[in-house]
Amino acid sequence: MANDPTRKTLRHFYCRDVLWQSFERMSEALDRGVDELVNEAMRVLAQQQGFLPPDFAMSPGDGFSQPEPGLPRPEARAGSGLSRPDAPAESGLSRTGLRRAGPPPLPSARSTAEQSGNRPPPPPPLPSFSVPAPTDAGAAPPLYLIFGNQRYVINKDQFIIGRGTKSSDLPIRDGNISRKHAAVIRRNGEYYIKDLGSTNGIDYGGERIEGKKIEEGDVFSICEYQLRFTYK
Repeated sequence: MANDPTRKTLRHFYCRDVLWQSFERMSEALDRGVDELVNEAMRVLAQQQGFLPPDFAMSPGDGFSQPEPGLPRPEARAGSGLSRPDAPAESGLSRTGLRRAGPPPLPSARSTAEQSGNRPPPPPPLPSFSVPAPTDAGAAPPLYLIFGNQRYVINKDQFIIGRGTKSSDLPIRDGNISRKHAAVIRRNGEYYIKDLGSTNGIDYGGERIEGKKIEEGDVFSICEYQLRFTYK
């Protein structure tokens, strides 16, 4: 996967506030992550200027729209400030005309191991987990979720946690959070937390889990965010 052109890695860049605020409004209106919209905008611009082939497609799993096949290769527009990929770059400047911030980053240990033929062992599979089938058990006691400085009451059979503002009961606006990341499920008078096939998963006690019955005081982590549950 070291040469996968669609993989995503963390980058740092400067952006005008008005542009970022516009993308945040777009993210809310379209129910898509800011990083997803920025990646798609970069893809479109790179294809328009001839830096990417017209048939280059982002990973479908990230929800990016696919380019239409058969489009002619675009030419760089005069006066756009961007050069063709084969144009000579000025001294100290990248082909896009931006001054380089410094030397390229060193390859990660994983990339080095893969290039040398010593691939790291795959992570162990998660223990299987399934929510019990419904029975005629009595009503469940109230469960409360503490997130940040807010206290949420779980008063439905399925409480969704995720990035989507329209599809989640607890939205977390972070590109590392999946649109529907996890669910708190009320079943047979008890509550369970379950991963909904997210990319970054759920951690409990320092280990990634697929799901668990929720006990008093349980604390789960989703990326950098902590979710604490209590019946009191």
